[in-house]
Amino acid sequence: STFTLKMTTMRTGGTTLLLIDVQNDFHPGGSLAVPSANEDAERIASFIRNHASELDNIVATLDSHHKMHIAHPSFWVSVDKKHPDPFTIITTDDIVSEKWLPRQDVKINVSKLLDPGVFDMQNVLDSNGNFDLKLYCIEYSKRLEHAGRFQICIWPEHCLIGTNGHCVVPVVRQAIEEWSEQTGGSVEWVLKGQNLLTEMYSALAAEVPVCSETKFNDKLRDRLLQSDRLIVCGQAMSHCVNYSMRDIVDHWPKETVSKIVLATDCSSAVPGFELAADAFQKDMKDAGVCLCPIDNSLA
Repeated sequence: STFTLKMTTMRTGGTTLLLIDVQNDFHPGGSLAVPSANEDAERIASFIRNHASELDNIVATLDSHHKMHIAHPSFWVSVDKKHPDPFTIITTDDIVSEKWLPRQDVKINVSKLLDPGVFDMQNVLDSNGNFDLKLYCIEYSKRLEHAGRFQICIWPEHCLIGTNGHCVVPVVRQAIEEWSEQTGGSVEWVLKGQNLLTEMYSALAAEVPVCSETKFNDKLRDRLLQSDRLIVCGQAMSHCVNYSMRDIVDHWPKETVSKIVLATDCSSAVPGFELAADAFQKDMKDAGVCLCPIDNSLA
């Protein structure tokens, strides 16, 4: 039936709402809370309820981590066996000098995480041809720094798969459930961040791709491109909204970038990263993206 078809595929054309990481851990009470995220979420929920019939598709990304992750404290130790504090920056030189080292007392099954066809293994093998986690971290850090966007930043453990912090914040979850019941549509969920050996701020690609799942997500981009209007919001303006949108815009035809809307009142910066959020918004405006409050996004 038509209803079943709509439940299982994104509709071509129309308006797509892209919700970036609207999860409990990024809201007050969560482990990496953005102070004004609750107000952002209320506006998102109200918009979905007030415009349910005008939203043809909802795509929601979920930051999805394991406890052991290259950007979490428990992955690293100092010489005196202490873990780094959240927001510690670990440079390539820090790893080479052994100020910080990946833990050697755990065995990581890299065969499930690294694809030599995606990530060149030449510099991460020891003299016997075996994978060396320290050498990997040095090479990973070099590639991250060379890309010019990031160094390794240690974050509080957040959005651990299966925990409450991973779930969509209730006010938005209730609104999208009502949208689904009212319209027959179903949310397309996009998980990112499951590979513990790379960081994935963008919903479309890891900062350093290490396997096929972390390469640029052409299928998601192609589905978003089918929209007549793409409205983007969520958390955080300084990080995952920022880099997801940069990837979208970089792979979007320049003549139709104006179809993309950044809902400026439904996303906020991680405290201390406000300048990154400001620079991002300026870059998006310069690229031709429409920046406006979410209630004006359908005008």
